[in-house]
Amino acid sequence: MVQLIRMRPWYMPMMAPFDKELDEDVVSAGINVYTKEGVVYVEAPVPGVPADKVDVTYSDGQLHISAKTEEKEEEKNNKKVVYKMQRESSFEYTTSMPTAIDEKSIEAEVKNGVVYVKAKVAEAAKPKKIAVKSTN
Repeated sequence: MVQLIRMRPWYMPMMAPFDKELDEDVVSAGINVYTKEGVVYVEAPVPGVPADKVDVTYSDGQLHISAKTEEKEEEKNNKKVVYKMQRESSFEYTTSMPTAIDEKSIEAEVKNGVVYVKAKVAEAAKPKKIAVKSTN
């Protein structure tokens, strides 16, 4: 399970004059990439983002995952706004695959706020046994 970490870097106050949004909390989460039994697995957290708002692409050994969602809510009473909420979440992940993969076998799904990608290791990348000859 990926743990979300709230960070407030020490340089935030110095950068405030240049970017008014820098004083907001930054949420950082990691991406997991591992190989098991001839399959490469990638797990990336995208909490609150539905599957139709997630894009997964693969090119030149690089896997890219992007996800974005917006949520707006407004409550009016006698034509006067009494409550307004707007939230936007976006996630970008790019990683090199640890080995060559079979591009046709790539599968991706979103489950419980995590993008799961799996792909078979390419036959060319699997270890091959080499016969050793005797020269007597």
